[in-house]
Amino acid sequence: MAEVDAGIRRASAADGGDVARLLHEFNSEYDEPTPGIEALAENAASLLDAGEITVLLAGAGPDGFCLLRFHRSIYNGMPDAYLQELYVVPGRRGEGLGRALLEGALDAAREAGAPHIELTTGETDTEARSLYESAGFTNLEGGPDGPRMLYYEREL
Repeated sequence: MAEVDAGIRRASAADGGDVARLLHEFNSEYDEPTPGIEALAENAASLLDAGEITVLLAGAGPDGFCLLRFHRSIYNGMPDAYLQELYVVPGRRGEGLGRALLEGALDAAREAGAPHIELTTGETDTEARSLYESAGFTNLEGGPDGPRMLYYEREL
């Protein structure tokens, strides 16, 4: 694969519209509910402005993004990093943007002082799983001999 200039940069509140467009496309592609671009743009700008989320953008479009959240751990007082979303528009997949975003997320987590990073993905999303596993992620607690981790959620 040829080297790609992913143009990774941190989003500011002024990028709320781009973040919203990409998140809306992501949710729509995977048949997930979305409140629409306008609501997402307002929320993204507000959360970015308050420093509650860290978003990295890729490409001139931009054509991809990842969204990180940090919260302090009660166990060690250090930030826990959670990679909440990572998306690349279909026409740019396979060019290295996803990997560049993931590497940028790892760098942002290290810069924040996080000792680890976690994420969730769908069992059937083999492309994402392949990317994460190739970057050293595991869904086993304690490594290859640990128990398989499960993710639960519930509507409130």
